[in-house]
This record gives sequence, structure tokens and C-alpha cells, in this order.
Amino acid sequence: MYEPIRTKSVHTVAGSPSDFPHRSREEELDIQLAGHLAALLAVTDELRTQAPSADLDTAAERLADQVTRLRGGLPPVRASVAATLHQPPVGALHLRAHALAGRALVVAASRADTAAAILAAERMDAHAAATEPAGLATH
Repeated sequence: MYEPIRTKSVHTVAGSPSDFPHRSREEELDIQLAGHLAALLAVTDELRTQAPSADLDTAAERLADQVTRLRGGLPPVRASVAATLHQPPVGALHLRAHALAGRALVVAASRADTAAAILAAERMDAHAAATEPAGLATH
């Protein structure tokens, strides 16, 4: 009445090796952290085009170094931000960067990555300070 099952079950018996690779928690956190830092780097690069500063230049280089480290030596792809008709306000970019730095800080703390956690916390402080004069406080 029913046709026999011809494929392997997607469910595995406890203790049996699976046919597909698994990443460790540490590897998953590395991937997550690299993604958050790469996103923060993209926003930092965008800020650098609208409001150039030595602090943002230094932050961009440090972020790129951390992403490269977390990706096993593969540097982040950095696109030059072309002038667009609609550029987000600098204050909005600082808010976005603050949120991304916060996400990176949470993952870095979970991973116990001191260097990335310090960098993320420093960027959070810098972006929070940048939004306060404009009345855009994040607290």
C-alpha cells in the first residue's frame, strides 16, 4: 500500500555521527561577531564620507583588523560609499552604529573576546557621545 522509504532519515540516532559538518558554538559566535563588526565597519565608512575624522579613521582600521582576525585572515570587503541622492543624516548613522556596536559587544562578551569587546564598548561610547549634542541621546 505504501512505498518504502528510499532515503536516509533526517533524524539521527543519539550518538551516531551525522553526514553533515557541524560548527562549534565558538565558530558560530566568531561568524556572528565578524558579521556585526563588518556591519559596524560599513556604517563607520559611511560616516567617514559624511563627517571625516581621525577617530573614525582609526576605528575603521581597528574594526577591519578584528574582522580579518575573526575570519581567519580574510579581510572584509570594503566598498567605497558613492555619493547618493539620499544620504542618511549623520545622527541616524551614529544611532545605527551605536546599535551595531551594542550587538557586537553582546556577542564578544558571550565569546569572551576581550579585544573585540573593548573595541565595541569604545565605539558605543563614541557614537553615544556623537548623538548627545544633537538631542538624539540613546539612553
